[in-house]
Amino acid sequence: MSETKSTLEQLYNETIKIIKEGEVIKGKIVSVRNKDVIVDVGFKSEGVVTITEFNTSELQVGREIEFFVESIEDDSGSIVLSREKASRIHGWGSVMDCYNKGDLIEGKPMKKVKGGFLVDVMGIEGFLPSSLSAFKNVADRDILSKPFKFKIIKVNKLRYSVILSRKEAAMKEREEAKEKIWQDLKVGSIYPGLVKAITDFGAFIDLGGVDGLLYITDMSWSKISHPSEVVAVGDKIEVLILNVDKESGKISLGLKQRFPDPWQDIETKYSVGAKVKGKIVNIVPYGIFVEIENGIEGLIHISEISWTKKISNPVELFAIGDTIESHVISIDKDARKIALSIKQLEQNPWQDIEGKYTKGTRVHGKVKGFTKYGVFVELDNSIEGMVHISDISWTKRVVNPQDILKKGQKVEVEVLSVDAQNQRIALGLKQLQTNPWPEIAQKYPLNSTVEAEVSNITDFGVFVKIEEDLEGLIFANEINQEQLKQLKPQDKIKAKVIKVDTEQGKIGLSAKVENV
Repeated sequence: MSETKSTLEQLYNETIKIIKEGEVIKGKIVSVRNKDVIVDVGFKSEGVVTITEFNTSELQVGREIEFFVESIEDDSGSIVLSREKASRIHGWGSVMDCYNKGDLIEGKPMKKVKGGFLVDVMGIEGFLPSSLSAFKNVADRDILSKPFKFKIIKVNKLRYSVILSRKEAAMKEREEAKEKIWQDLKVGSIYPGLVKAITDFGAFIDLGGVDGLLYITDMSWSKISHPSEVVAVGDKIEVLILNVDKESGKISLGLKQRFPDPWQDIETKYSVGAKVKGKIVNIVPYGIFVEIENGIEGLIHISEISWTKKISNPVELFAIGDTIESHVISIDKDARKIALSIKQLEQNPWQDIEGKYTKGTRVHGKVKGFTKYGVFVELDNSIEGMVHISDISWTKRVVNPQDILKKGQKVEVEVLSVDAQNQRIALGLKQLQTNPWPEIAQKYPLNSTVEAEVSNITDFGVFVKIEEDLEGLIFANEINQEQLKQLKPQDKIKAKVIKVDTEQGKIGLSAKVENV
C-alpha cells in the first residue's frame, strides 16, 4: 500500500512544472471573479491575478496568456502572477530590438501631459516631447488613441521607459515611401498623383513623395497654350509613366497617352472632299484653327475663307467658340495636319467670270476699300475688281484715291481686263470719258508758253496747275536753282511746253529763262 502511494506521489510530482520567481510563464484562465482571475500554470497551486491587469477582450475562460511570476506562494498558498509585468517584459524585448536596429515602432499617444504626450508602445510607457511630435496644428482628438509610427531615441532600462520621436519617424517614413515608389515605378504603368505646381512648360505631379514632370506637350492630343487649360493645383489625376531616371531623379509623365491617339486612324475617319463641322479654337493672322473632334484640329487658311472677299484679319469675321462647317482639302497624318476650306463649300464664282465680264463692258459696283495704289469695287456676287490709281482720272494727278471716291459710294466702271486664274479684274473709271489728251496736245503744242500755278515741289521737279484738273511737271534740270529755292505753292510761274505724252497723259515743261 505504501509502495502504491509512493508511486502515485511520484507521478503527481512529475506533472508539476518547475516554476521560478521572476520568470514569464504561460497560464490558462480557469475562473474570472469580481476582483481577480484564477489561472492554472501547471503548478500544485493556482495563480491569482488582479482583474484590472486584463483587457476586457482577454477575460475568457480557457484562454492561454503569458504571466510574470511575482511569488511562488503567498499567505493563502497561491502563486502571485502579473499580467502587466509579463506584457511589459515581452514588449520591452521588442522595444529593445527596434531600438538596436533603428527600426520604427508603432504606438498610441494615450495622454497629453506637460511638455508632450505619454505613448503606449508594446505595453511600455514612452514619452513624446512636443518638440519631436510633428503634431503642430493637429487637434488632440486626431492624436490620442490613434496609432502612429515612432523612432526610439533613448531608453531607460531600469524604469522600462523610452523617449520617442514622431518627427524622425515621419522623415524615415517619407524616405521609405520614396524608395518604395522608385522601386514600384515602371515605364508604361498608370500611377495616381496630385498636381503640385504649374509652370508655363508643364506641371509637377506628386506621386506620393516623388515628383514627376508632366510636360505641356504630353497633356492633351489637342493644342493648348498653357497647362492651366488642362489641370489645376490640387487636382488628383492618373498619369502614365513615360520615363524613369533614378540616377538623375527625373520622372517623365504623360496624360494624353492614357487615351488613344485620335490621329492614328485619321484617314479612315475623314476623307478629302468631305464636309466637317467644328469649333473655332484659335484665330491667327493667317487663318483660323477648327477642332473637328477632341485632339483633331484643322487650319482654314485666310486664302480659303472666301472666293471674292479680300480678308486681312480673320478676327473681324469669326470668334473663338463659333461652330462652322468646312471642306477637307488635304490630310497629312505624319505632320498631323488637316487643311480645311470654307469657300470650297460653294461654287467658285471665278470659273465663268470671263464670260460674264468681257473687256470694254460697263458695270455698276460699290466702293469697298482703298489701297495706296487704287480702289476696290464690289461687283455682282461679291466679286471685287480694282481701279488702279492711274485709271481714276485722265488728267488729274491722284495722290490719295479717298480724295476722289468714298467707301460705299456706287460707281459705274469699265472692265479693262479679266484674269480668272489669278482672280483679278482690272477696272477703269476714267475710261467712261473720252480721252482728252489728243485735244490737250493740240491746245498745248511743243514750245508753247503757259502761265501756271505751283501746286507741289518735289526733289525731281515742280508740279504746276495749267488749268483745272490738268497738271504739268517742270523737271528739276529745267529750272534755275535760285528760282527753285524761292518758289512756294500757289506762286505763278511761266514755262514752256517741251513734251506732251498722250499715252502716259503727261506734260513736260521747262522754266529756264532762255526757254521761256
